[in-house]
Amino acid sequence: MTRPSRLFRDGVTTFALLALLGLLALKMNNRPELIQTGNFYVVDGDTLARNGDRLRLLGIDAPEYRQQCQRAHVDWACGEEARKVLDKFMKTGRAECRGSEHDRYGRLLVTCKADGVDINGAMVRSGMAVSYGGYASEEAAARQAKAGLWAGDFERPRDYRREEQMARSGDPLAGLGDYLRQFVGWDR
Repeated sequence: MTRPSRLFRDGVTTFALLALLGLLALKMNNRPELIQTGNFYVVDGDTLARNGDRLRLLGIDAPEYRQQCQRAHVDWACGEEARKVLDKFMKTGRAECRGSEHDRYGRLLVTCKADGVDINGAMVRSGMAVSYGGYASEEAAARQAKAGLWAGDFERPRDYRREEQMARSGDPLAGLGDYLRQFVGWDR
């Protein structure tokens, strides 16, 4: 076999392998969208449950259920309130939640709508959740209106979780791994 024909054969083989790898990557990246409708149990301000599955509202972060915030230097149960607000939004119409990715805890990351309203965005607009990779304009509007959490002082939910984890473990570096994952964007 001559040198030019060998180069041609190697080039075709390389191209075919790259094309095959590209198709495999595309197939792996093309996860089917899961759609769930009906009644959901509201766990907290950004987590739902249905038929034993947990769903996490994509792009938002709400106070933990036991989290306390302050308004006019008075504590209020902002975590419980966030859960109540999400429950109200979920009951405004037939809720539909869609998602194709899971977070590191195995929860399906979803965007939910009821009667055409984006519930994730509504939680942030109401001030009962903060933007977490999405809904920045809704957060800015809530902040300007001093709605919900923005009417007083609060600890960001991720910071609250980190401090709770450190307090439970007694290790001041306990939340470092979570912080680093969040910093580089691996926790969504």
